Amino acid sequence: MKGFQNALGALADPKELTGALDLKNLPTDWLVDKYRDMMTIRRAEEAVAGLVRSGEAKAPCHLGIGQEAVAVGVSAHLNAGDKVYSGHRGHSHYLALHAPLDGMMAEVLGKATGASGGMGGSMHLFAPEVGFHGSVPIVGATIPIAVGAGLACKMDGKGQVAVAYFGDGACEEGVVHESLNLARVLALPVLFVCENNLYSSHLDIHLRQPSNSVARFAEAHRVDHRVIDGNDVVAVSEAAADLIANARAGKGPGFIEAVTFRRVGHVGPNEDIDVGVRRSPGELTAWKRRDPVRRLTDALSASRGVGQDRFAGIDAEIVRAVDEAVAFARASAYPEDRVLLDYVYAGGAA
Repeated sequence: MKGFQNALGALADPKELTGALDLKNLPTDWLVDKYRDMMTIRRAEEAVAGLVRSGEAKAPCHLGIGQEAVAVGVSAHLNAGDKVYSGHRGHSHYLALHAPLDGMMAEVLGKATGASGGMGGSMHLFAPEVGFHGSVPIVGATIPIAVGAGLACKMDGKGQVAVAYFGDGACEEGVVHESLNLARVLALPVLFVCENNLYSSHLDIHLRQPSNSVARFAEAHRVDHRVIDGNDVVAVSEAAADLIANARAGKGPGFIEAVTFRRVGHVGPNEDIDVGVRRSPGELTAWKRRDPVRRLTDALSASRGVGQDRFAGIDAEIVRAVDEAVAFARASAYPEDRVLLDYVYAGGAA
């Protein structure tokens, strides 16, 4: 696009920001826990990819492999009383809150033991017991719901916050701007988190917007915002801690633009290097050098002396847990026909 503004600079350049993270003064055990959370998301999504390839998963599955640091960094500052909402690429947001892995895998396979009773599949997850109040596939649909939840949180006066996760493509929906405006005018405790992976479906951002930074929309509505490296879990955590604390203190909404990159295509397990203007093998390889997990482990090894055996032991535990969750999902029954209308009409199908 003529006149396109590269407002993100190095944040959008995969050749930059490839080194080990600055761990600041964060406790080593806390950082290792963030490694565990990110790897849980990655191994779970790799397992979902396998279910898609085998044909066991029938519904569309949108994976966010490579974007794990965003959900983990934000969720580090949330609690079960908060209200979190997501969209079609919501596995990471669900799992970062430590929602049941069994429930996610069973839902992916459409089983009655799934997070939504087997009625929704990958894009309809639900775990209110940990603060995850739902994901839906309609782009931008949960953003105004989060604003409504933020209004409820403000009225309740218990210091809770609402969180809306969405991608850069959702910023082209009018409801995003209506939501930002209302949240700002009413000073609602809402955190808007945009995972800017520079693609909407298969279309590069420079073909859709005049700038590659979407935080300009937050600025237009005078919403406090941060533009950060979304592949740096420490940077995400710092931004989230600041904005969530402000929201809890009654200072109104915040907006995080976390610049990241999804390794796989819009839907399914393939890398889709044959689509998009810059989604080439070289581009994908370059972005993999900014892997959020590798950058954290490099830093922990170099500056904190964490050995590879510790990481390997954690990874082995995660793989076992994921395998057990998949086995649980496979062994679970499908919903019975009699419950088909239970989620459609009040009172069920009686």
